[in-house]
Amino acid sequence: MGASFSLVMPFLPLYIQNLGIQGSAVTLYSGIAFASTALASGIIAPFWGRLADEYGRKPMMVRAAFVMSLTMGFIAISPMFGKAGVFWLISLRLLMGFFSGFIPNATAMIASQAPKDKSGYALGLLSTAMVTGTLIGPSIGGLMAQWFGMSNVFIIVGILLFLATILTVLFVHENFEPIPKKEMLSTKEVFSKVSNKHILVGLLVTCFILQITSQSIEPFVTLYIKTLSGSTSNLMFISGLIVSAVGLSAMLSSSTLGKIGDKYGSHRLILVGLLFSLAMYLPMAFVQTPLQLGILRFFLGFGTGALMPSVNSLLAKITPKEGVSRIFAYSQMFSNFGVVVGPLLGSAVAGIVSYRMAIVVTSLFVIINFIWSLINFKPFLHQRSIVG
Repeated sequence: MGASFSLVMPFLPLYIQNLGIQGSAVTLYSGIAFASTALASGIIAPFWGRLADEYGRKPMMVRAAFVMSLTMGFIAISPMFGKAGVFWLISLRLLMGFFSGFIPNATAMIASQAPKDKSGYALGLLSTAMVTGTLIGPSIGGLMAQWFGMSNVFIIVGILLFLATILTVLFVHENFEPIPKKEMLSTKEVFSKVSNKHILVGLLVTCFILQITSQSIEPFVTLYIKTLSGSTSNLMFISGLIVSAVGLSAMLSSSTLGKIGDKYGSHRLILVGLLFSLAMYLPMAFVQTPLQLGILRFFLGFGTGALMPSVNSLLAKITPKEGVSRIFAYSQMFSNFGVVVGPLLGSAVAGIVSYRMAIVVTSLFVIINFIWSLINFKPFLHQRSIVG
């Protein structure tokens, strides 16, 4: 699933350009195409979360994968509409966002079925699988676009998503007992049954800030690398390595860090992960070579590899079983809003001031997140678990 989405990321702006869009409009429509999916997904997430609590997570995963297979495949016919094809593309990506939800429902399923003391490890494995797919996707997508053409890649991705639908139907098993509608808790009642409400609010804000910090430098990282190298020779290859470095280390560390979080406390691991991330982020604003940036981004992955699995583990531990899908849907909503805000913020600061200042601003958000989390977790720092 992660690979299916990231396969098309490297060439989507070129695809829009091939539709006849020129100049700055390419950047504008590319930004809208990327942001629309995350924004729509964030807005609709609580609705799908409620249905998942009522009917189960597996039906929601099947629904999401099937609709996304259709929307991704139909993007391939965008050239038939000429310049108007860009609106067809954006509409389909918007529709894709409205019907998304595979990953949060997979997360909620694992969170609800894994033993509480093993949830960090289980969610770390899921994170590893997602990061692996996201990591290899851009490289494979670029090669496939060269071999088969950009339009055909969308068809191939649609087929892969349809395959994911079939695999989910056949091999994913969920221990779920449907809740009669009259016994279904309202969202307000779900929140009232959360054992630590201030922890929940803190974790949702953390989801938002984590995505801002991870996405804010993505729009200009290639341009930043270009200013560091002073050369365009092998720029895309070098940029690909540097961008992928953070995913590689996160992939290698997520499951192990999940185990550490289960043993010593996921809330403690979040604080350590944020401090470590800050120690890697801030120096990126002062590097002089692409190699230095690449090394820092590689080590940054060990920090980010500790964060989302730990956040999801804590959400699983404080959430009542009958409302787990809705809580994770709100987590997705906050994360997706961060995905939208992050690139806009980073691009604005980079354009008005400089690339280096944009990275400094990103570091400030990490500091805010650390202070917020420290205040949130302070009553529980002396104990391994925030529950019981």
